[in-house]
Amino acid sequence: MKYLQKIASPFKDLTAGERFLLTGSAAAIILSFLLSGGGSFLETAAALIGSTALVFVSKGYVLGQALTVVFALFYGAVSYGFHYYGEMLTYMCMTAPIAAAAVVSWLRNPYEGTRTVRVARVTKNAVCLLTALSAAVTAAFCFILKALGNANLFFSTLSVFTSFMASGLTFLRSPYYALGYSANDIILIVLWVMASRSDSSYLPMVCCFAVFLVNDLYGFFNWRRLRDIQQKD
Repeated sequence: MKYLQKIASPFKDLTAGERFLLTGSAAAIILSFLLSGGGSFLETAAALIGSTALVFVSKGYVLGQALTVVFALFYGAVSYGFHYYGEMLTYMCMTAPIAAAAVVSWLRNPYEGTRTVRVARVTKNAVCLLTALSAAVTAAFCFILKALGNANLFFSTLSVFTSFMASGLTFLRSPYYALGYSANDIILIVLWVMASRSDSSYLPMVCCFAVFLVNDLYGFFNWRRLRDIQQKD
C-alpha cells in the first residue's frame, strides 16, 4: 500500500489546471483515435505516455523524464512503421539516452528537498556549444537518412536539430527546453499531416503533437514561474 501511495503521490501534487491539462490531453488523444477508426494500441499508448510525461516535466519532476524514456521507445517503434527513420533514430538513439541522463542530473539537483528540480541559468557558451553540436549531429543524420530512404527528408532532418536542442536544454535544466520542444512539435505536426495524406490512420498522431504543443507551451511558462520562485528564495 505504501508503495502504491508513493507512486500516486506525484499525481496528488498536480494543481487543478494541471489535472485538467492531463485529463484533457488524454481525452483528446483517445477521442481522436476512436473517431479516426485507425491507429494502433502502440500509437495510442505512445501518445498517452508522452502527454503524461510532459505534464510532469512541466512541473520539474523526475517522473516526467522517466516517462520520456518510455515514450521515446514507443514513438520510435511507431515512426519505424511509416519509414520515418529519422524520428526512430532520433528518439531511440538520442532522446531516450539524454532523457535517461536527465533523470540522473535532475535527481542530483532537487530544489531544497522537494520533488521539483532546481532550475538552472544556462550560459551563452553552453548554448553556443549545444547549437554547434546539434548542427553537427543533424548534418550526420541527414546523410544517414538519405541513404535509408527516409520519408519527407527535409522536415525529418529539421526535427533532428530541434529534438537535440530541446533534449540538451532539458538536461541542462533550462526553461527554454520547452520552446525547443514546441518548435519540434510544430515540425512533427507537419510530418504526420504529410503521412496522413497517404494513410488517414495517422491522423491521431497529428492530434497527439497538437496536444504536446499545448503541454510544452505550459511547461515554458511554468518553468519561468519556478525559476522566479527559486531565485526569490
